[in-house]
Amino acid sequence: MRFIHVACFDDWRSEARTLLSDEVAPNGVHWSPEDNQLGLFDQVDAGTTTEEESDGSLNSGRKSPRVSVPSPFLELARHVACHRDPARWQLLYQTLWRIVHGERRLLEISTDDDVHRLQLMKKAVTRDVHKMKAFVRFRKIETDEPAETYIAWHRPDHLIMRLAAPFFSRRFKGMSWTILTPHESAHWDQQQLTYGPGLPASEAPQADALEDLWKTYYASIFNPARIKVDMMKREMPVRHWPTLPEATLIEDLIREAPTRVNQMIENHEGFSETGAHYLPIEQDLKSLRQSVNNCQACHLCNDATQAVFGVGPENARLVLVGEQPGDREDIEGKPFVGPAGELLNASLRDAGIERRDIYLTNVVKHFKFERRGKRRLHKKPDSREIYACRPWLESELMALQPKTVICMGATAAQALLGRDFRLSQQRGGIQVTEWSERTIATWHPAAILRMPDENRKREMIEQFVQDLGQGNEIPE
Repeated sequence: MRFIHVACFDDWRSEARTLLSDEVAPNGVHWSPEDNQLGLFDQVDAGTTTEEESDGSLNSGRKSPRVSVPSPFLELARHVACHRDPARWQLLYQTLWRIVHGERRLLEISTDDDVHRLQLMKKAVTRDVHKMKAFVRFRKIETDEPAETYIAWHRPDHLIMRLAAPFFSRRFKGMSWTILTPHESAHWDQQQLTYGPGLPASEAPQADALEDLWKTYYASIFNPARIKVDMMKREMPVRHWPTLPEATLIEDLIREAPTRVNQMIENHEGFSETGAHYLPIEQDLKSLRQSVNNCQACHLCNDATQAVFGVGPENARLVLVGEQPGDREDIEGKPFVGPAGELLNASLRDAGIERRDIYLTNVVKHFKFERRGKRRLHKKPDSREIYACRPWLESELMALQPKTVICMGATAAQALLGRDFRLSQQRGGIQVTEWSERTIATWHPAAILRMPDENRKREMIEQFVQDLGQGNEIPE
């Protein structure tokens, strides 16, 4: 029996490589975790891929027997390494052993016990990263430096600082900041991201001049008619409230909600019904898919055959969002199965993307059309219909937490990137949104098919393939 101590992913990778070389089976190893997040990716900078890893290799820069594994395993392992479960190292090595010894496509078997446990761990870690992005609140501090400096404190459930901090360096690249957690800290000086030891909450400032302004804004956008206390506590866990300035308002806002709702009814304010009224309590993809046909938030449900929900794996890194289902999609109940879907399939192949690896959905879930004899012709959804259906798309993206979202067409782009977005001017650019670190807008395949100029059509197809290819790149 070999007894091995590991503190980080690179430790585990190095030890696993040696164990595989010595043909040591999983039952011949006892992994002893030393959970010290500092140094988790010391050998490889966070967010980068080494030459040895780019082809799915488990090897690092040191000379050792070469071990090749599917690249999705490396991504999975890096996330699972941030989980707090002390059994993660043993589970990772056990899965790695199986992959190397004949089960090359093991990760595709979602019902396998080891794969299922690893995916649950990864999902918990990615959700924790999302919570950190949502709940970190910076406060201004006074320093001797000429540049303004901000600091925040957060308590994550897992050891996720190295996964989350690069997002903040991109989102707030024009300010100097420090994020503290009990296990590790991150500092951005507008040029370089560095890491240090963790610190207690007492080290973070408790208030600043901007806090009152933020509370005023939060109170003004709080909608008492939409309040669901249990759901709010699930999405905004109580343990995070001490670091959220708006949390001090919640008790009063809830108490005043009935009175405010009555006032809104009297004034006929804010009661444009949306799909949020029909969302299930558990907002996983399975529950959402089962509930979407009950939605009656807009009139489109009256004429459409059925609601067309998204399809694809729950762990998809890439999500493609279109406008609405077409005639064929409305009949078959699946997105992108008509002529636009055929062009999409061809373009995905040209971009080196397997359709089975991506998640496909639409902003609007019901087919909007006008009749011309026996034909049903596509009709663009209006802002009311997009607004009514938006909660379904938001819930899908929340459940998926993709690395990249590609908006196909102006409707999808404006739904996720803002009403001022102009596809003809901003196509192909990468933006950070609350749904993904990489959100890209491109042409809708149906718009390409409608282009009468053949030269322009070929150019749009080339651009479409190029934009799809960006979704296949590994985010920094």
